[in-house]
Amino acid sequence: MGTLEDRSTRDSIFPTTGNSAAMAATATGITKRYGEGNTEVLALDHIDVGFIASKLTAIMGPSGSGKSTLLHCVAGLDELTEGEVRIGQTSISELSDQALTLLRRERLGFIFQSFNLVPTLTAEENILLPLLLGGEKPDREWEQRVISSLGLDDRLHHHPDELSGGQQQRVAVARALVSKPEIIFADEPTGNLDSSAGAEVLGFLRRAVDDFDQTVVMVTHDPAAASYADTVIFLRDGRLVDTLENPTTELVLDRIRALEG
Repeated sequence: MGTLEDRSTRDSIFPTTGNSAAMAATATGITKRYGEGNTEVLALDHIDVGFIASKLTAIMGPSGSGKSTLLHCVAGLDELTEGEVRIGQTSISELSDQALTLLRRERLGFIFQSFNLVPTLTAEENILLPLLLGGEKPDREWEQRVISSLGLDDRLHHHPDELSGGQQQRVAVARALVSKPEIIFADEPTGNLDSSAGAEVLGFLRRAVDDFDQTVVMVTHDPAAASYADTVIFLRDGRLVDTLENPTTELVLDRIRALEG
């Protein structure tokens, strides 16, 4: 795909592995501006990217590069200024607010840095909350498989304040998985965890891809976290400027240093 210097002059890059692979989500020419006139900020600058089904993709870049903005726009959490996002074959820009809310609830899973658990609900009630809000009955066999894989069997009746940070994030991972979403979007999922708990959660996300055929798109600033991915994409100044297949911590560090140099 050329050198890093070659990439940095382009408006967008499509990962090479995406050309023949099934796409869980695609973004075409997406641009996001905040503010107007002298206060305008160009957060995303005409990005084209595809997220491959049944893979873990990490999004990285310097502070202010547009990492979280890209994730939020692809996930339908933030409105585009220009361009198109598709979840599978569905163009989300064509959906009403109600239809977009249903798509997020029924087809997407979310994991955030702050856990976002309801303090008055038990761990199991938090896990099942998206299904209950949608009036759906949980698949008890699948629920048990997810809970067991995350080691939560003996924590189901505990409230969030009775759980460690790592356990709370495992509950959040289970909540994202239990509805069998097409894609899980994770925004700095280990940002509030120590290294041991963080590695545990990342291992669960890796197994979700390998064992459950899940698709995960994860924003992270941590090269060690990115090493769990199949592909890392790098942003700078709102542009997609580099990609890395089969990353290691050392390779990711080298790319980050090049971007920040």
